[in-house]
Amino acid sequence: MSYHHQTKPISIPVPGGKTIQEHFGIPSSGNREISIAHMIAPSGWGEPFQTPDFDEFTLMVRGEKKIEIEDKVVILRAGESIKIDRGTRVRYSNPFSADAEYWSICTPAFSLDAVKREEEKL
Repeated sequence: MSYHHQTKPISIPVPGGKTIQEHFGIPSSGNREISIAHMIAPSGWGEPFQTPDFDEFTLMVRGEKKIEIEDKVVILRAGESIKIDRGTRVRYSNPFSADAEYWSICTPAFSLDAVKREEEKL
């Protein structure tokens, strides 16, 4: 029997005060098939639109997260989950007053090349 007991997830620095603790994925375990990360997005956090080459599952633990999916808006709340299919234009943000805590699972694993973020227009 083989297993990987993750006791020291990798902290991934990102702008805007969001924290990412990756348990499995390319930087933490070398796994390119899946990434699993615990995230906390502070109030006021947001990122540009992206059209990733991976499916992304989000499982909300605490707070709320705004998800703009092409021309629709979904507010994901604690206890809820969502799957965004690869190739879908999406934007994540937390315009709410409390931190948003959630788990993100990407298949194949998240990478900067695969996320395909748009440049923000100023």
